[in-house]
Amino acid sequence: MTPLQNKKTNNQFKDSFTHFLSQNMVVIVFLVLGVGGFFLSKQPLSFVLEELVNRFARNTFLVLSLIIPVVAGMGLNFGIVIGAMAGQMAIISAVHWGFTGFGGFLLTLLLSMPFAILFGYLTGKILNKTKGNEMITTMILGFFANGIYQFIYLFLVGRVIPMENPVMMINSGAGIKNTVDLTGTLKYSLDGCLKLSMDKTVTIVLAAVITLAVFQIVRHLLKIKRDGVSVSQKLLIKNIAMVVLSIAFLAFVASNRKFKMMLAFVDIPVATMAAIALLCLINVLIMRIKLGQDFRTIGQNGAVAQVAGINVDRTRIIAIILSTIFSAWGQIIYLQNIGTLNTYASHEQVGTFAVAAIVVGGASVAKATNKQAIIGVLLFHLLFIVSPLAGKELFNDPQIGEYFRVFIAYGVISVSLALHAWKVMANNKKQERLI
Repeated sequence: MTPLQNKKTNNQFKDSFTHFLSQNMVVIVFLVLGVGGFFLSKQPLSFVLEELVNRFARNTFLVLSLIIPVVAGMGLNFGIVIGAMAGQMAIISAVHWGFTGFGGFLLTLLLSMPFAILFGYLTGKILNKTKGNEMITTMILGFFANGIYQFIYLFLVGRVIPMENPVMMINSGAGIKNTVDLTGTLKYSLDGCLKLSMDKTVTIVLAAVITLAVFQIVRHLLKIKRDGVSVSQKLLIKNIAMVVLSIAFLAFVASNRKFKMMLAFVDIPVATMAAIALLCLINVLIMRIKLGQDFRTIGQNGAVAQVAGINVDRTRIIAIILSTIFSAWGQIIYLQNIGTLNTYASHEQVGTFAVAAIVVGGASVAKATNKQAIIGVLLFHLLFIVSPLAGKELFNDPQIGEYFRVFIAYGVISVSLALHAWKVMANNKKQERLI
């Protein structure tokens, strides 16, 4: 290789590395903070894993509900708080009528759908009147909807809306109590369906990964032999690496008794994880059909989409309705895990924390994927777990960690919005120079 070629290769590597850092800076920072906080907290890995699995199962469905509006060019939907209210309305009705177990959970999901569809439709209609300002609009709509929600459940229920339930009602006979216990009705109605220890779950998942990767390798090799078609070396290397790494990890777990016992103490709520995987699959499938292509086209350029014959307003409403339905279901999953419904406060921070989590995963106002949502939930909640404990070890005051968590939640959203605005301005200036 000549010195000129060597210099060119080095420059390409430098550019690629710089681009990688700029695109994943938030993820890298949170990974460093999370790992550093874990070591500073001096907590056993089994405790952190158990908490992380619990929080992942509890929160991921809500975060995934943000993806479709982002793809459709409507930004980060702080209005999922409205969907959360729809889920809570269904839970209140379900507990009053005595729904229990997994069957009761499914009925609660169905019961939330009419509320979510109505709220999503009305939200979508308003957002079509405020194009370009969707995020602040959904945030204000959440505050407005919260006022109506509280008016209904503090004043109308028991006075205008007939309801007689001494367990749930305030002693005056009007209004729902501040706290509704879900024990015996919907608590763990999904989480408790099927649980497996983490060591068994890891074995099953890695066995499935190995089987799928080997199938892909064999299929590609047969295709080369039959048709003489060249196959991407990158794809083959990726599948081979997956097989090797999976086998190596399985061997490590089998040979390390201490690590295996630690995994055995962590339970995985399989049914909840299956629901999360199903929503990921739904998001992928939607993007492959015409509706998903319409979402993408509108997200890239609404004017071009209109010229192409896409009903932009109608498609945007569909995007918000889907997001509202998924967020209602996500809130039901969240609350059955918690086991207690705080009637007037459970929904308040849903939008903020879900948006913060997906942004931590590398998403932006204009781009979001399943992978970013999953990575974001893991990193964001890892920091939530370890920061109070690290604060206690460092300063003998766990409250410092609590302040840090709130600061991070709002700070990461602010930085994301600022970076998006900066990128838009930079792109606009670049286009002006080209013109």
